[in-house]
Amino acid sequence: MKSTPNRILFITQWAYEDPLVQTYTLPYVSIIKRLTGAYCYVVTVNNTLSFIKVKKIKDIISIQIPSGKRFFFLGWVQNILALRKLIAKKRIAYVHPWCTPAGAIGVILKVFNKNVKLTIDSFEPHAEAMVENKTWTRSGLKYKALFYFEKLEARLSNNLVFAAPGMEDYIREKYKVSVSNYSVKPACINLNEFSFGSVKNRELLQKYSLNDKIVCAYAGKFGGIYLEDETFAFIGNCEKYWGEDKFRFLLLSNVSNEYVHEKAVKHGIKPGTIVKLFVPHKEVPQYMGMADFAICPVKPVPTKKYCTPIKNGEYWAMGLPVVIPPNISVDSDIIKENNAGTIIESFDDNGYSRAVKQIDTIINGKSRAEVYEKIRPLAEKYRNFSIAEKVYSQIYK
Repeated sequence: MKSTPNRILFITQWAYEDPLVQTYTLPYVSIIKRLTGAYCYVVTVNNTLSFIKVKKIKDIISIQIPSGKRFFFLGWVQNILALRKLIAKKRIAYVHPWCTPAGAIGVILKVFNKNVKLTIDSFEPHAEAMVENKTWTRSGLKYKALFYFEKLEARLSNNLVFAAPGMEDYIREKYKVSVSNYSVKPACINLNEFSFGSVKNRELLQKYSLNDKIVCAYAGKFGGIYLEDETFAFIGNCEKYWGEDKFRFLLLSNVSNEYVHEKAVKHGIKPGTIVKLFVPHKEVPQYMGMADFAICPVKPVPTKKYCTPIKNGEYWAMGLPVVIPPNISVDSDIIKENNAGTIIESFDDNGYSRAVKQIDTIINGKSRAEVYEKIRPLAEKYRNFSIAEKVYSQIYK
């Protein structure tokens, strides 16, 4: 009798349009489907109160469920009941949530469906991180609930996929749980999309008057886990060092113009220095390619040792030196050991000035191609999708 392919339910807490689904979930789902031939169902969130919506994405099924923001607990009770029925109806063999908030749903589903195997992907200390960046308080219900579920996830999962090495020690010390069923997979990227073919696009350079400029790129947000004033203070130091006629900050973000203007005024940055754009992710490589170096302004709180910013992989793939705080995953050490950027050792004028000068020594007198050839191999070694293929082939043998 012909065997039936596995059926895997992937769970996220993000909207389908969110870049974390498009770049951090679906590529891995595609890899798993290719390796296993499994039927793949991907849960994403929408902000309406209409119930489950299903749509086909090529050969992957996307299931959109209401976020329950207005009726949070009632909404998620409904969703969990609906997912239980889906598991039974579709004969789901594996539940595969992304990150620990979605992992909480996975744990509940496993408790109700004991034959289901559970894999928590990108297992990071999310609850503790939210306290460290002052979004939550340690006495708050959200922190206590997620911390409790993170402990259950560590204990009950069949497989844990860490974003950075050393997470097993954190779990043992923080949750008092010993784990052996784990692997490490950083945030990998598409090395074909992010490549030299997108570097220094002449039409875009001409369009935004960046032909003869030294350009620093940042593709991301501010607040939460990301530095705000410190980022703009660094940009102000770049402007002073290279001159307002020579330096530009390319900000690829949907942050408001009012926010950017307020920060620019506060830090004495000239009006024309910041070029703010928001483009679809598929166009990011050619815009990022206009830069000469990039910045990764993740707050250097203790738990960031266990995360892996996806942007660093994209920056490296584009051959960009990176400015980064210390102790961000293993990325800070990789950058320092390979002279592929600089570490901001202190968030003051001395620290910023030192970082700017270090970047200048890396790019000054060198062609864009020379810098690319030096840094691109980091992406090929540390962010290659082949890493994910090896991890998933072990989990779904």
